[in-house]
Amino acid sequence: MAKSVNKAILLGNVGKDPETHTTSGGTLVVNLTLATSDRYKDKQGNWQDSTEWHNLVAFKRTAEIIRDYVKKGSKIYVEGKIQQQSWDDKKTGEKKYRTQIIINDLALLSGSGDKKESSSKRDEAPGINNEDIPF
Repeated sequence: MAKSVNKAILLGNVGKDPETHTTSGGTLVVNLTLATSDRYKDKQGNWQDSTEWHNLVAFKRTAEIIRDYVKKGSKIYVEGKIQQQSWDDKKTGEKKYRTQIIINDLALLSGSGDKKESSSKRDEAPGINNEDIPF
């Protein structure tokens, strides 16, 4: 049994077109933001909407799929791990923090026709195709 778990599951809409770059080692990286919404009733009984923004990062094949098929407004489902980065601001010397989700699994839920694709850990298993999966 695992001693700890670090897993995030998100379903939402992409806030702006993904930003793509390549590391010095040649690995493709994509950064994007995802909006998730929640609805609740306030004290007066009126419905209120609340939006949370999440920073997402994808690498390699998942980054390629996002680069090729995801744009502002796309609905996606992601699973990943939560990671926090910290650094010292060069101007103020103040400690800065950024929380992001490193994407491990992706499903595109709004696509354009045949371009709808998904990437998951199952894609990496050799010899397994969609007909082999029982669901």
